[in-house]
Amino acid sequence: MAMLMFSKCLGKTDIGKRLSFPIKALKCLPGYQEGQHMVEFQVRDEEDRVWTFYCSTRKQKHPKPVLSKGWRRFVCLRNLKIGDKVEFYKEEEKAGGVGYYVRVKRPVIVFGAMMGLVPISCTA
Repeated sequence: MAMLMFSKCLGKTDIGKRLSFPIKALKCLPGYQEGQHMVEFQVRDEEDRVWTFYCSTRKQKHPKPVLSKGWRRFVCLRNLKIGDKVEFYKEEEKAGGVGYYVRVKRPVIVFGAMMGLVPISCTA
């Protein structure tokens, strides 16, 4: 069963530079250890495409985790826009390992009202 690590509606900085996310999600990342300031991990999207992201944190008191390297490529190839929603999941796999997944959704707006979210497929 998949566990939601975090979800976020994307803003200007998330689209243009990096994705910041809640500190509590750090402990879910593969290979992350307390005091570490960078970790590389891979996720699969809805189309089973593998993406590599680098998560980094500040070395100061408030770590503020962000996805930087790999994130902009994902944004561009998926044609993400402000207001789109990303969801990151962690799931136990059949072989005993752990898999990480990302889902992206776009709001459906009808006459100025959000009617729901639909999956966004890859453009490349």
